[in-house]
Amino acid sequence: MNLLIRSNKRVFAAIIVLTLASSGPVITAAPATQPAAQKDNGARSSVTSTVFSADKGKFRILLDGQSVGNEEFEISASGGSWVARGSTSAHVPGGLEIKASGQLTLSADGAPVHYEWSAEAQKKASGAVEFANGTAKCAANLGGTSPMMKDFKFDSPRIAVLDNNLYHQYAVLAQIYDWKSGGKQTFPVVIPQDLTPGDISVESLGPQAGETSKYESLRVSTTDLEILLFVDAKHHLMRLEVPASKVVIERE
Repeated sequence: MNLLIRSNKRVFAAIIVLTLASSGPVITAAPATQPAAQKDNGARSSVTSTVFSADKGKFRILLDGQSVGNEEFEISASGGSWVARGSTSAHVPGGLEIKASGQLTLSADGAPVHYEWSAEAQKKASGAVEFANGTAKCAANLGGTSPMMKDFKFDSPRIAVLDNNLYHQYAVLAQIYDWKSGGKQTFPVVIPQDLTPGDISVESLGPQAGETSKYESLRVSTTDLEILLFVDAKHHLMRLEVPASKVVIERE
């Protein structure tokens, strides 16, 4: 069976914790209306300005307090672009070992340019996405004779990539959120491993006191799911919580 963040409607696989098989409950998203980000200025930033700051670390994946895996990640500058890469390895009690990796190239203003991924559980899969002018051109090799291809058109080039089992992509989301404007901001989303579009809202909840530090917090929501992100002063992701599923992703 799958170990998933659970919900009652259609698939929004971006927030799945561990995908181990094709059966079992899945999480959901709002219908893929594909709106532009509410706070998007519609223009690219200059090459001397960026929404990103470099980050590197390791996340521990917890389910109901039990460690089930980890993810190593890095967000770094590469010429005039930025690259976010991560690799997850996890094991669900009574389930399979799973592995996932992804590398996302972004422009300095947060718009994705190119994404490559690979995943392994019951079988291996891989794929890529090219982004241009608000279009995500997705290809996925799921073991068939030819890759599956889908194109998704969005109203904004600032598309959030939130793929299965790769939590550093929420660290990217926390950096592309417009902290100066604040409020609730809506982002179009693509989930490459599932060839699925959607949308999410992201809203600042202000400072939150942790056990040893004070963090800024964000609420990431679909119509029926809530995820909490806790970031430090540089907007680096320190902790992710899904209260309904007793899932925690924390920095080691």
